[in-house]
Amino acid sequence: MRFSVLPNVALLAVSLFVAGAVPHGAFAQANPTAEQIVKALTPNGADGETRGIRIGSKTQQPAPAAKPSTSLNVLFATGSADLTPSAMNTLDSLGKALTDNRLSGNHFRIEGHTDTVGTPEQNKALSERRAQSVASYLGSKYALGADRIEAVGMGEDGLQVPTPAQTPEARNRRVVVVNLGS
Repeated sequence: MRFSVLPNVALLAVSLFVAGAVPHGAFAQANPTAEQIVKALTPNGADGETRGIRIGSKTQQPAPAAKPSTSLNVLFATGSADLTPSAMNTLDSLGKALTDNRLSGNHFRIEGHTDTVGTPEQNKALSERRAQSVASYLGSKYALGADRIEAVGMGEDGLQVPTPAQTPEARNRRVVVVNLGS
């Protein structure tokens, strides 16, 4: 299958919310700086955990804390995993953040997501290629290897904006960067 690159540029947003600064459901218009990315990906407390008193039964377990993550806008041509110059510019901020000393001991997951246009199988494969493209760029330019970054294709799983099948929705076409800890 061949896609036209010129008229169709798809928005792929790296999209979880920057330390609560972006309200749930909002769509970030501008990408954060490397410093903002570092702050968003830095866990609160040691390994993101705190100590305290729990009140409840022994069988009742608290919900796990959300892992630190951040939102970026990364552009790909429709149906492609090729990074555009704009995407590389965005990923440079991410690369600078991930190589910052404050995050040097952490591992990260790059999750590719798509909207519902196409088959679930096609979208899963495309999301995997896009996540791998981001990881490869960060690996080659910032020396971030598989020991620090893993790429995972999520396809249509985890839609940011629930939509019916075959519905184009730019906010669902994204890559999510998650700090997995040390």
